[in-house]
Amino acid sequence: MTSPTPHPATAVEPDNRRWIALAIVLIAAFMDLVDVTIVNIAIPSIQRDIEASTGQIQWITAGYALAFAAGLITGGRLGDIFGRKRLFLLGIGTFTVASALCGFAGSAEMLVGSRILQGAAAALMVPQVLSIVHATFPVHERGKVFGLFGAIVGLGGVSGPLLGALLTEWDLFGLDWRLIFLINLPVGIAGLFLGRVFISESKAPQALRLDLVGVALVTLGLLMLVYPLTRGHEEDWPAWGFVSMACSPLVLGALVAYERYKARKDGSPLIELSLFKVKSFSAGIAVQVGFGMVCGIFFFIWTLYMQVGLGWSVMRAGLTGLPFSVATSIFAGISVQQLVPKYGRKVLQAGALVMGTGMLLYAWLADRYGTDIETWQMLAPLFVIGAGMGLITAPLTNAILSDVPREHAGSASGLINTTLQMGNALGLGLTSVVFFGVIDEEAGPALIGGEFAAAFENALFWVAGVLFVIFLLIFALPAKAQAGFEGEGMPPEGEPGAVPPPAGREAVDEQRTPSVT
Repeated sequence: MTSPTPHPATAVEPDNRRWIALAIVLIAAFMDLVDVTIVNIAIPSIQRDIEASTGQIQWITAGYALAFAAGLITGGRLGDIFGRKRLFLLGIGTFTVASALCGFAGSAEMLVGSRILQGAAAALMVPQVLSIVHATFPVHERGKVFGLFGAIVGLGGVSGPLLGALLTEWDLFGLDWRLIFLINLPVGIAGLFLGRVFISESKAPQALRLDLVGVALVTLGLLMLVYPLTRGHEEDWPAWGFVSMACSPLVLGALVAYERYKARKDGSPLIELSLFKVKSFSAGIAVQVGFGMVCGIFFFIWTLYMQVGLGWSVMRAGLTGLPFSVATSIFAGISVQQLVPKYGRKVLQAGALVMGTGMLLYAWLADRYGTDIETWQMLAPLFVIGAGMGLITAPLTNAILSDVPREHAGSASGLINTTLQMGNALGLGLTSVVFFGVIDEEAGPALIGGEFAAAFENALFWVAGVLFVIFLLIFALPAKAQAGFEGEGMPPEGEPGAVPPPAGREAVDEQRTPSVT
């Protein structure tokens, strides 16, 4: 499919309101990033307040991740078709409404439904962020822009758990955990009104079609896999769950067949299947799924272990995570600037091994000290885990994209972040097996702490095993990746909750003057 020749972004005078527009979309991105990480720290408070079951607290996080994952590629394509500004405003408006519904939820069912709506809204909003940047800023300014974007990503990852702890602990106006959602309201309303004034509209340079069948098949296939995992423990693993999980690959296989047909028919499939012929990309997608599973399992059970198992306050739990956040930020910078140029994929493999070692060290400490473990005793394993994550997340995307044809970079990047979120949802579902599945729920109050400590230890061994598999998969990545697409305005985005570049291959080479609306 041939695209019209785009107009170079540098050939015209850029929009003089672009820096205000940048501030608006970056604040929206920060809001989403914080919302991904802020909820976990408040899960025990939510469970106590609305008497949520084990499956329901899993779905408070998994529902968001699944809706976000299933809608990311679709959201990017909708922006290409109907306009990035229009979809951004629709996304931030819906996200704000969903946040209000979460904040005022009177039952677990309402909260789960509102979180799913919030994830779907984020899938409309988030892909437009870098698409708007790409269409608004000339090439020579994008380095500065993506530096700001990287800082926002790092700040969102570090501040989410601590902000969640502060809001829950302060209990302003007696709202307790509800403030972690209601804080989005003033931010979202301001972004909605300012965005209408300062963001310029842009679309793909050619007409596109939305692959509705592909959207339906990918969503159904994921639900058939993740839903039985999250419900299995509570339902005593019924037969329908195994049937659903067994049929999930068949639905995903039908998706592959249909996408091939769609590519032949009109050249606008939801997923660009030719990407999977690239060895490094296929292996990288597997790495992203595994990494998403690691994050989904660890961050969810870690909060429950500290607050329910050990009986720590939400503030103590939030502050305990600071060494992890600091180490991730430090080693992410070192890996990209100093280590990867010299050692290539060995840095990512070292990250997987370091992170796995940290998990095993944490498991050993949890077993040795039981419920008497202190905060200072967790500092070393958390720092090691954070260092390993920093070595993996920052350079991973560029390594995966290094052998991908330039014209498919946008579609590839969207798939990378989508599969990370899919892995996250799958990991949250697997907590029913590796964590809740080994807890004796009939244990008395005096024993429940020990049950949670033992379950945490068991889950960490599983996570370490996944990290070893990731170590092996990284051998399929290029020994030393080229510069990738950084010159095209695609910063590293492998961190949990990072914003994907523009979805759809047409968005990658688009350098056109946005119309002002």
